[in-house]
Amino acid sequence: MENNVRTFNSVKNIGRSDYIMMGNLRLRQPLPTNEIETIDPFILLHHFGPFVVNEVLNPLDLGPHPHRGFEPVTFVLQGEQLHRDSLGNESIVKAGDVQWTTAGRGIIHAEGPSKEFVKRGGTIEGIQLWINLPATKKMMPANYQHIKKEDFSFLKSDDNKVSIQIIAGNLLNQKGKITTQTALNAYTIDAKESGEIKVPMSKNHQSLLYLIDGDVSINDSIQLKKNENQLIEFNQDGDGFNFKSNSESRLLFLSGEPIKEKVTSYGPYVMNTQTEILEAMRDYQMGKMGFLPRN
Repeated sequence: MENNVRTFNSVKNIGRSDYIMMGNLRLRQPLPTNEIETIDPFILLHHFGPFVVNEVLNPLDLGPHPHRGFEPVTFVLQGEQLHRDSLGNESIVKAGDVQWTTAGRGIIHAEGPSKEFVKRGGTIEGIQLWINLPATKKMMPANYQHIKKEDFSFLKSDDNKVSIQIIAGNLLNQKGKITTQTALNAYTIDAKESGEIKVPMSKNHQSLLYLIDGDVSINDSIQLKKNENQLIEFNQDGDGFNFKSNSESRLLFLSGEPIKEKVTSYGPYVMNTQTEILEAMRDYQMGKMGFLPRN
C-alpha cells in the first residue's frame, strides 16, 4: 500500500470515551464530551456493547422512533441487528456490515436483535454515528443503505498486519460503497500486534480517530488505550497520520468537510433553528414521517 504522506497532522484534542446512561442502556460516548463538543460534520458517536443478548437480557431493543435532519449510521462490530423503517426496508445487519440512513425530512425506524438472535443468544457490539446534513439537504427524501461486509473494498498494509475497510469516500483510489450527501471518509481499521501503516488525509477535512479496542501509537508519540484516552481529533495541517498497533486493535477513522452552520438539536431531530425543531415534532405527530408498527 503506497501513499504520499509527508507531514503528519498534529493533534488538536485527545478525548476519553466514558460511560453514560441512555435510559437503561450503559454505553460509551466519546462525542460529544465536555472537552470536544463536535467535530463538524460529526455530531454524536456512541459505542455500545459488547452486550450479551438472550431471552432474559435484551437491552438493545429500540422500538420505532423518528429522525429528521441528519444521517444516523450504525457500524455492527459483533452480532447482528434487525433494521425496519417507514420506507418499507427490513434487513438483518451482521458483523462488518454498515447501515446508513439518510433521515432527511423524516423517517421512522426500529433497530434491535431479531427474535431468532434473541432466542439463540449471542453478543452484540456496535457504533452509532450521527452525521449532520447541510440546511439545503435537511428536507431531502429519506433513504436507507445497507452494505454487507464482503461488498466493501479493503486495503492491506505492506506488512500485511493492518486491514482497512473503506466504507465511504475513498482511500488511495479505492472507493467506498456508501453514497454520501457531503464529502467525507469513513474507514474501519483492524490491526494485528506490531502492524503499522500511514493513512493519508485531506486538508479540507476535519477528522477523528476512535479506538474501539486495543492499544496503538499515533505519529510515534501519542498513545491510545482502551479505558483511557480513546479519541483523537486532528488539526488540518498535514497529509495524514502514522499508526502502529501495540496489541491486536480495531479503530474507526472519520473525516469530512465541515458544514459550518448553526446546529439546533432536540432528541431525534437535528436542524438549524428552534422553529424547525418544533415543525419536526408537529410533523411526526401528524404522521408526515410515515408509520412503522411495533414488530
